[in-house]
Amino acid sequence: MNIQDAQIAVDNWIKEHGVRYFNELTNMAQLTEEVGEVARIIARRYGEQSEKESDKNKDLGEELADVVFVVLCLANQTGVNLQESFDKKMELKTKRDHNRHHNNEKLK
Repeated sequence: MNIQDAQIAVDNWIKEHGVRYFNELTNMAQLTEEVGEVARIIARRYGEQSEKESDKNKDLGEELADVVFVVLCLANQTGVNLQESFDKKMELKTKRDHNRHHNNEKLK
């Protein structure tokens, strides 16, 4: 599924199951919450913090999917074609960063 199809799938889900989109500020707060959940897993599982027993069954993929879902909601409700924006960003990063990263001594 490409990003455009994902935006459509989320919009259809909202129409069928979600009554309506939460407003943009609520979705921004939701996004912050979901990113926080991802950060907690990363910090405890891959960082130096110890993982609590209650966190050991948390699914990183599920939490990342929650982040993507809310980002798609925000894109839909603000009229952003995320596929187009992502494609432009990849092109920009490719042109701008290719040599920069290859020449970065810290990455060798």
